[in-house]
Amino acid sequence: MAGLAALAIGYVLSQFYRSFLAVLTPSLSAEIGATNADLALASGAWFLAFALSQFVVGVCLDRYGPKRTAASFIGLAGGGGALLFSCATSPWMVTLAMVMIGMGCSPVLMASVYIFARSFSPKHMAVLISSFVGFGSLGNVVGASPLAAAADAWGWRSVMFGLGLLTIAVAVAIMALVRDPGREGTASSDNGFAGYIDLLKIRALWPIFPLMGLNYVAAAGIRGLWAGPFLSEVHGADTILIGQVTLYMALAMVIGSFVYGPLDTLFGTRKWVAFVGNGIGLVALILMALQPMGNLSTLTMLLVVIGITGSGFGLLMAHGRAFIPAHLTGRGVTLLNFFAIGVVGMVQFASGAVYTAAADANDPSAAYAVLFWFYAVLLGLALFIFLFARDARPEKKASA
Repeated sequence: MAGLAALAIGYVLSQFYRSFLAVLTPSLSAEIGATNADLALASGAWFLAFALSQFVVGVCLDRYGPKRTAASFIGLAGGGGALLFSCATSPWMVTLAMVMIGMGCSPVLMASVYIFARSFSPKHMAVLISSFVGFGSLGNVVGASPLAAAADAWGWRSVMFGLGLLTIAVAVAIMALVRDPGREGTASSDNGFAGYIDLLKIRALWPIFPLMGLNYVAAAGIRGLWAGPFLSEVHGADTILIGQVTLYMALAMVIGSFVYGPLDTLFGTRKWVAFVGNGIGLVALILMALQPMGNLSTLTMLLVVIGITGSGFGLLMAHGRAFIPAHLTGRGVTLLNFFAIGVVGMVQFASGAVYTAAADANDPSAAYAVLFWFYAVLLGLALFIFLFARDARPEKKASA
């Protein structure tokens, strides 16, 4: 339990690092001249580095176990990247720091999922992963108004330096406290990166991949990047108000993870819980696109809905995990996570181009309307493909 607690703290940091740029937007713009496009690039670089690292992480989990994999990545790349961020004097340094932090955070959740898959019954997977993600999503909360207050009090550089030291300390705790579960199979059965080819041959996973990636795209993109500029440029919000609104969305993402967790057991289906939840999120996105200049309270409620419905990672991971062979557990969960994070990274890059192309100096809301439509269309396509997915019902509790 102590090891899982250390990993959970590491995951809080991971959630923080993927979303904190929105709050620091005004400071980074004023001090180092970072534009919205620069920050979109930096945010996308975090997700892309995180996603590409999954392939190495998956092999390392199956070969070396979660302890050494998670501790080395988060300590060296994660802690080092945060320290570099604190010294940034230009946008390219922020982007490089975000690449390092993304690599550092890449194994933390997957190390925990690996332990859950090897040490607990499959029927508990959705609840375990969702609860872990829900706790880790407190990092989103810390990255909202608490970060805004801390940056205002001590400066963003001091805050990031302290976080770099904390990240290194968490890596030490993981190395000391995590216990690796028993391995499945032998070294001779480990086919390295070729295992990913075997996984891609499993047709049951194909319709799950798009929603695995696009379920989280709008929540991550808006909460982690666009909420700050949107509230500032369209509604005249200052740093404190941005922090408050993003705090509500962050809390919604925490709640959403816990809400999704037991629903598969309650309704006896994973597929339709995921479909209906994301369908509600799609409606919220369409309403945002139609009325970007609407009442701020109403927009905040829509952001809350997007946060809740975009938190189905644990449910979708359990759905996909049901079709993965035991000896490919590490590579299987990291492949799913690659789609979950890699698609977010690619869309973050694309969102900057979408915003720039739609920007109108006379109407700041126009670009954000297009941006919200962009997210809505992608999620709608993923839901259509997901209709063809096989359900993976949770195991029924054995009768007495």
